[in-house]
Amino acid sequence: MNEDYILMKILDRYIIKTLLFYTLGVMVVWVGVYALFNFINEINLIGQQNYTTLSAIIYVAADLPAVIYSHSSVIILLGCLLGMGYLATTSQLVVIRGCGVSIMQIAGKAVNAALIFIFTVILLGEFVAPFTTQYAESFRTKALGQNVSTVSQQGFWLKDGNTIINVKENFDGRIFGDVTLIKLNKVNQLDSIIHSDKALFDNDNLNLEKAKHYQFSQNDKFTKIQSKDIQKYSVKVSFDQTLVKALEKEPNELSSWELYKQISFLADNNLASSAFEIELYKRLVKPVTLVAMLLLSMLFIFGSLRDAILGKKIFLGMIIALFFELSSRIGGAISLRFDYDPLFSASAPTLVVLVIAFFLLKKKSAL
Repeated sequence: MNEDYILMKILDRYIIKTLLFYTLGVMVVWVGVYALFNFINEINLIGQQNYTTLSAIIYVAADLPAVIYSHSSVIILLGCLLGMGYLATTSQLVVIRGCGVSIMQIAGKAVNAALIFIFTVILLGEFVAPFTTQYAESFRTKALGQNVSTVSQQGFWLKDGNTIINVKENFDGRIFGDVTLIKLNKVNQLDSIIHSDKALFDNDNLNLEKAKHYQFSQNDKFTKIQSKDIQKYSVKVSFDQTLVKALEKEPNELSSWELYKQISFLADNNLASSAFEIELYKRLVKPVTLVAMLLLSMLFIFGSLRDAILGKKIFLGMIIALFFELSSRIGGAISLRFDYDPLFSASAPTLVVLVIAFFLLKKKSAL
């Protein structure tokens, strides 16, 4: 009994190690191709201001953790399938099954390897990618000499001439909340600060309502501050709606915590949050979705182990699993269009495929 237990442990480690090796290989190739095309997109900007070839390389490299996170499902799926295909074509699956290991047990080991990788990638995507992505965008912006200082999901800092604008709540690119204007004089000293809880942007002017105005004046020894309330204050700006739109982040660019905060922010202001809810629920069910995709595609691996037939089956399994991934994304768009429940649209397809694939594998394992 002890020898059987040790043998199974060795077998577990071998299968998981093989699948992780192939998954890492797929990740390196996938990320390498993406980085190459991303660098090609940056070539036209090289030479502008302080943006050099090295700057483009740094920008592309800093964006890679976010790329790994966003494409993790496909990377893990392809890696595990190629690893299982290697075990099958080298007849190792035949030997493993001859040792009394069932198809369901082999599938379980593949799922374990996938989950190890997915949870590692989730940690990368939630705690590393947001910082590297923000650094990449900030680094690129400064190198190109653009005037956006920092950007967050709910707001931004922006310098427009001698005025520094801070928007803490960006509702829809037109209505802003908690807006502060910091005006500098000709010698870059603080001239005045205007703050308002609400502002409207009409492409030419930023209109603040019920603003508080603080005027600063200096003599040799003291700084005098005068404050007054203003019902309406309007300032002409040089940027337009296109720039404000570019400052917004898509739901898939946010961490799960940022998604949760954005959903709460929109709900508190009676604004639609379905797009952010769908993205958050998709991430919560992502490990389950990956398991469903793996089980579905592994149905095509077991059976005949002749190389020609097996290669076609692996390819077909990949296509079906990737089609399922695409369908889940389309389902999110459909739920936005027809106002379906976000949790249902994110989880229902996954649960249906998971149940079907599990019972079909169970049936195949019993044969």
